[in-house]
Amino acid sequence: MEEYFNNQINMEKYEDLKNNVRIIANDIKIGKNVQFGKNIDVNIKGNFEIGDFSRLGDDTHIRGNNIKFGKHLFNSSGLKIGGGGRQHPNANFEIGDRCTIHNNFINVCEPVKIGNDVGLSPETAILTHGYWLSVLDGFPATFAGVNIGDGVIVGYRSLIMMGVSIADYSVIGANSTVTKSITEKGVYAGSPARFIKKINPLSEEEKIKKIRKIIEEYYLPIAKYHGLKPTIKIDYPFIELNNFRFDVETFEYWGTEDEETDDLRDYIRKWGIRIYTERPFTSKF
Repeated sequence: MEEYFNNQINMEKYEDLKNNVRIIANDIKIGKNVQFGKNIDVNIKGNFEIGDFSRLGDDTHIRGNNIKFGKHLFNSSGLKIGGGGRQHPNANFEIGDRCTIHNNFINVCEPVKIGNDVGLSPETAILTHGYWLSVLDGFPATFAGVNIGDGVIVGYRSLIMMGVSIADYSVIGANSTVTKSITEKGVYAGSPARFIKKINPLSEEEKIKKIRKIIEEYYLPIAKYHGLKPTIKIDYPFIELNNFRFDVETFEYWGTEDEETDDLRDYIRKWGIRIYTERPFTSKF
């Protein structure tokens, strides 16, 4: 593991030697019920923060200045934050609440800010600087941060380029390259990414049909496969299972959770119905 920040005085350290987890930062804040995988190496000059009920997966490597993960983060594995310029004072990364990220590469020569309820699909990359040949010979060099709004989903193997901002609730198709800022929500895809279509809201009748189909046609056979026999009551916008009830519009919830409610909660997240509770993510999916 690299040690280039270890000569800083008054650095804090968190270690789990059994799982090869090491975090070194000026200040470390770890929320409640945070799960760390194996082989996690964080060595930064500024502050490190990870919110309540978050998971940072195996084989994570982080360099930079300030790093902040919100609440209910889910990271599968293989996250890499740093790259060229990682010792720059602007090498800051911040991601909001209820986000899902994977084996992404995020370059933080300049700040990267990601909102709430964002998904970065596997092998997505974010760049904040780019150069190779000399600017004195007329070749370009760009240094600029990236800002991704709330509710954005970025498809598999996409690339977000320097200086880009992406509007709230935008969808970026797989294998896309976003070279210019996106100012209106919609579906975008291609290299370079271009506008494909608008996202039209559903009527209440359409929403009711949709949630019934998700539960009755898709989820219940999977629950049976998991050895569960849930009796689910749908009274839109409420769904009730055992002593647990939640609102699919506001994502509020009430009651007592158990193994069956965990299974349903984790499944419907796959449809963007983002119910997050104080129980850990236990998905079989």
